Amino acid sequence: MDKLFFERLKTLTILYAEDEEGIRKNIAASLRYYTKEVIEAENGKIALELYKSEKPDIVLTDILMPVMNGVDLVREIRKTDEETPLVIISAHTDREYLLKVVDLHLEQYIIKPVNLNGLLEALARCLKRIAQTHTIVYELPCGYSYDVDHKLLTYEEETIHLNKKEAGFLELLLHNKQRIVTYDELQAHVWQDDVMTDSALRSLVRNLRKKLPKDFITNLSGVGYRFEMC
Repeated sequence: MDKLFFERLKTLTILYAEDEEGIRKNIAASLRYYTKEVIEAENGKIALELYKSEKPDIVLTDILMPVMNGVDLVREIRKTDEETPLVIISAHTDREYLLKVVDLHLEQYIIKPVNLNGLLEALARCLKRIAQTHTIVYELPCGYSYDVDHKLLTYEEETIHLNKKEAGFLELLLHNKQRIVTYDELQAHVWQDDVMTDSALRSLVRNLRKKLPKDFITNLSGVGYRFEMC
């Protein structure tokens, strides 16, 4: 999995339906580490209601659930939506159910027990499908947006040019809006094999601040930088 894959995951909301609470909580906790948001549902009916109200980017669902099972959930979604990637999680004994959904354009099915690598592989397939229909864009406050795929910062439809390090710096802060990004992280993710000097960092931040609203980027002396919402 490359860096861009994990950057894209950070922009996505996942709906996850599973009736066994222990399994659901554990998998949801793992997914939250990599994604923007995970919405949990304990059965297919609740999942369908959340799908309609929250418009998730990806739907993961178990098959055997009370009230509405995963097969019926997938059928209901596909009645009006051919684009959203759907992943079914099943036990080996559920294969008879899978035969009922082969024509509903599943992205993948995962056999229980679920592991992190299997989840990430399924999400990678989902991202390929999403990329075919739309680019991943951060809707920023104050009229700004940032296109991750094309590295484009825009303000009210006007493109603002960023060089490679400026784009990397901005993305790192956007992916970690809830906390301070440390100097060590900036060295590792933005400068990489180059040496990040104090003057080079100050110059980058000064130039990037000119392209963004006042106080978008704030500094905690001796620690790092963070992104402030308007």
